Amino acid sequence: MPLKRREALKDAFAGLTLASMNAPQVLGYTRIAGTPVVTGLYTVLLPLVGFALFGSSRHLVVAADSATAAIFSSSLSRMAPAASEKYMALVGMLTLLTALLLLLARIFKLGFLADFLSRTALVGFLTGVGIQVGVAMLPDMLGVKAESHRTLVQFWDVLLGLPRLNQFDLGLSVLVVGAILLGKRFTPHFPVAMIVVLGMIAASAGFDFASHGVALIGPVPGGLPSLRWPDVSLQETLALLPVAGSCFVMIIAQSAATSRVYALRHKERVDENADILGLAAANAGAALTGAFVVNGSPTQTAMADNAGARSQVAQLTFAAIVAVVLVALTGPLQYLPHCVLASIVFTIAVGMVDIKGLKAILKEDAGEFRLAALTAAAVPGIGVEQGILLAIALSLVRHVRHSYRPQISILAPNALGRWEPTRARPGLQTAPGLIVYRFAADLFYANVDRFADEARDLIAAAPSPIRHFVIDAGALTDIDFSAARSLRDLLAELATKNVEVVMGRVSADLRNDLDRHGIVEALGADRIFSTLHQALTAVGIDPNAMERANTRP
Repeated sequence: MPLKRREALKDAFAGLTLASMNAPQVLGYTRIAGTPVVTGLYTVLLPLVGFALFGSSRHLVVAADSATAAIFSSSLSRMAPAASEKYMALVGMLTLLTALLLLLARIFKLGFLADFLSRTALVGFLTGVGIQVGVAMLPDMLGVKAESHRTLVQFWDVLLGLPRLNQFDLGLSVLVVGAILLGKRFTPHFPVAMIVVLGMIAASAGFDFASHGVALIGPVPGGLPSLRWPDVSLQETLALLPVAGSCFVMIIAQSAATSRVYALRHKERVDENADILGLAAANAGAALTGAFVVNGSPTQTAMADNAGARSQVAQLTFAAIVAVVLVALTGPLQYLPHCVLASIVFTIAVGMVDIKGLKAILKEDAGEFRLAALTAAAVPGIGVEQGILLAIALSLVRHVRHSYRPQISILAPNALGRWEPTRARPGLQTAPGLIVYRFAADLFYANVDRFADEARDLIAAAPSPIRHFVIDAGALTDIDFSAARSLRDLLAELATKNVEVVMGRVSADLRNDLDRHGIVEALGADRIFSTLHQALTAVGIDPNAMERANTRP
């Protein structure tokens, strides 16, 4: 939809606000990524333009993100020293591989992959990343050394280093964290982080913080980035593929979730596959300009929305402002203390620890909460990359578990004689000689034995001999080869016991499956019905009488 001039100007102003609030954050993300400070600015230059040109979301801000930065830095730091020439080449190739995976996902329309990382696992993963990032920032905030890249060892190193902490670093860190957190609480639309950064740069230059042992980031190269191809061997490239895969999954899940939220909020439609192409273009731009992996950022998108941005014009304005900073204003950045950047990232990490979300999950589903908590603990415990793999595995296992152990019910009379679905248990029956059985999942190789065993147990334990077994197939949409064979065996077994099996609420697609697998032939076409009423009538039950019983006061 084309923008009117007034709307474009409003979005441009929102982009100015976005730049003032987000520029300090993207500088801070380099502390997580292990890259030079200037690369943070590079992530909001060509990547923003790439997504604006090829993506579909009007709101998604694609830039540096703490989750993806944590994923690759934990792996790449074992291959080369952080911020070294070799490290930056590895980062560039990793970002290029991520772009390639995203492009393949667009070609094969794999946007649905976003659904395989559940919201529960995502909350847990981001909480774990928040803890991991927060601990990683403590050494710079306190002016102590921590050599390890493992979170638990880092925390132990910080504790051992407390007697030797730098009081100036500590004081500045407390001031910065306090100012930003209070600003978010009481003045969320005010660029507190930018004011803090500018104030600290001025104070550092004026009062010579370096002479008090405060580490500064040093000279920052100015000018626009040059295009470059990462100089990485084939063996190193292959070693980077699993890490790129982890970044790819996080980008797909987080970006899709964020764009959906804002599309729903503004009653717009979003094309997930077009967004994937935009994300591929953004990461390709990042790789070729010396930046690192970029992602659809929930925090930065929220900031843009709060600033009034309603199109990618705001993000393009942000990119233009960053270009001006790179060309003319990088000089003062050399006075910025490391502890200030670390403190900014620490406040971001605090925001990622989603206590409210975890409480909501616990309130609704203890099993889901255990999944989120385990994922959150895995990230600082065993690593970020392993944490996301665990999150995916747990999401899939939980989904399979729901399919393997679905709700099984029987249509049975309650204490008032009214018919209602009741959780199946041996000894229940619908009526003398009749069981109406509902299995609330598709039948496949893993759950068909449970389906058959439950049916046998119900029939064997019924108070009166069962003559009619009605399968309510309303929840069945598909049946695979293995399940069909087991179902046919069950039908043959029940036939020897003089139990007539009838199926009701069979959809056209399920009927085709039953026909293809030979179940229609085994059961009989005259015992398969499109409604439950027809199935009950076929076994001599008057559905209207049942309904009258249900409506009787």
